[in-house]
Amino acid sequence: MRGKRVLLVGGGGFIGRALGLRLSAMGAEVHVLSRRAEPGMRDGIAYHRGNQADAAVVAPLLARCEMVVHLASTTTPGRSAHSPLLETRENLDPLAGFLEALAAAGPRRILYFSSGGAIYGNPASLPATEDHPLQPLSWHAAGKVAAEDFLRTHARQVAGTALAILRPANVYGPGQALQAGFGIVRTLLEKAHRGAGIDLWGDGSQVRDYLYIDDLVEACVGLLAAPAVTGTFNAGSGAGTSLLELVRLAEQVSGRPIPVTRHPERGIDVAGIWLDSSRLQAATGWQATTPLAEGLARTWAELMLGAAPAAR
Repeated sequence: MRGKRVLLVGGGGFIGRALGLRLSAMGAEVHVLSRRAEPGMRDGIAYHRGNQADAAVVAPLLARCEMVVHLASTTTPGRSAHSPLLETRENLDPLAGFLEALAAAGPRRILYFSSGGAIYGNPASLPATEDHPLQPLSWHAAGKVAAEDFLRTHARQVAGTALAILRPANVYGPGQALQAGFGIVRTLLEKAHRGAGIDLWGDGSQVRDYLYIDDLVEACVGLLAAPAVTGTFNAGSGAGTSLLELVRLAEQVSGRPIPVTRHPERGIDVAGIWLDSSRLQAATGWQATTPLAEGLARTWAELMLGAAPAAR
């Protein structure tokens, strides 16, 4: 990646920060566009404040960067549960504006972050492959499906575009901020730290695929380093873990109890999903290497380090 120039759209969040640092360490010139970014250079990364739909901001960055990683997304399944208009206004409309600027800039290597945990709905067979029918249960997931098609249409219209769509599992790890309705691992460990309980919707048997942040970053690096590789790719651990099992693991690594309060299940929640990532492995050689218990322990250690009082 040395000498490559990469634009991370919506790169100010958890995944974007981790990916940006990795690419910069590899010698890439990294630019981050975010609505909340404080402009300037930090850790070798150039931060730019602006909206992806603002051509005046985006065009100069696209002129400079031959690779684009699109991470921008402002909703969660719960936040837009009753508002398709919110999903359209906050994610699809800005994406459409960005694609207009991208089309004017000409072909680029594009890596789009979709969702492997939501768009398959409740799969008929597991692990879910990329060819499984898309069955979104939430407006957030439906928005991801629509965004994928927007990107594919762009790639067909702009000759030379090399598009890869990544569908990651539930990503977790050190550096993930606490956010309501998002990031169950971070939420669980925070509850353990505070001695608080957690609310679960349903009986806790819902199964998810949890992917450690370093593994996801390496999946991205593998795709960016192979610009001829195009198509749609899952990125998951290859194993499913129930929510109650995740609670038990969080209790083990923290050494603290996490009381559970159950609520009726929600129609927007997937009952069970884990991903088949063999297509990505065949294309780039990637596979997840961090066991869930190890990843949880690393995340807990980082949380406790940040919570520790400063040395005198």
